[in-house]
Amino acid sequence: MAEPAPLPFIYQFISGAVAGVSEILVMYPLDVVKTRQQLDSTGATGGTIKCLTTIVKEEGFSRLYKGISAPILMEAPKRATKFAANDEWGKFYKKAFDVKQMTQSLAILTGATAGATESFVVVPFELVKIRLQDKSTKFNGMGEVVKDIIAKNGVAGLYKGLESTMWRHIWWNAGYFGCIHQVKSMMPKPKDSTQKTLIDLTCGTIGGTVGTILNTPFDVVKSRIQAGSSRYKWTYPSLAIVGKEEGFGALYKGFIPKVLRLGPGGGILLVVFTACMDFFRKMRDEKK
Repeated sequence: MAEPAPLPFIYQFISGAVAGVSEILVMYPLDVVKTRQQLDSTGATGGTIKCLTTIVKEEGFSRLYKGISAPILMEAPKRATKFAANDEWGKFYKKAFDVKQMTQSLAILTGATAGATESFVVVPFELVKIRLQDKSTKFNGMGEVVKDIIAKNGVAGLYKGLESTMWRHIWWNAGYFGCIHQVKSMMPKPKDSTQKTLIDLTCGTIGGTVGTILNTPFDVVKSRIQAGSSRYKWTYPSLAIVGKEEGFGALYKGFIPKVLRLGPGGGILLVVFTACMDFFRKMRDEKK
């Protein structure tokens, strides 16, 4: 299938931003559940349904959207950076390796590099979100969290967990974009817009699921590092601590709500991003 003509960076940025905000508005409660499960070393939070119902019963329905201001502010630059960086790194690697079409290996390499790039944008927002989603939080909003972090650790404190965040995004993006490329290459050429949407939804959902399988252990230790525990400092040593003390399964705490979010969420991302990019291409063609 021929690759669509590239668009200027600004169109990729806007499309990625719209896609990211659309996904977070639909899927955010599952992110709250995922964080609660990842921070719990005792298993008291239970499964996804139990955790959801407990939060609503004990803390109120609005708690499922606690801390959403940070992700909303983050989603636009985060998703915009994800897709724009993936496109720009794709151009770079195709030129560097002197190939005209994206290959499976280049799609994985491009996704991983885009994930590393995305991490620098994400870390401060993720740190604030984790502190607000923690059941024991003493904070009521973003401003309080940012003020507390800077007062105790300076501006650099906003980048606590950068290394673990980078590994999380490298693995997710490599799986996501690598799978999208592979699955799309196996799909028939869409005959109409409905088929195109279904193909994008399928590819994005499979990519999101694979990315989640690959990156959940890194997400678990990232959450613990950013929650402020002094026991967890660096990614791979933290993986070893969790695995040794709580068992291998603990590295997949929060996996169900995470995959329920990022599987379909990955589909939503790709569908909305592609639709926005198609809109901009059509708009530019009409102006010619």
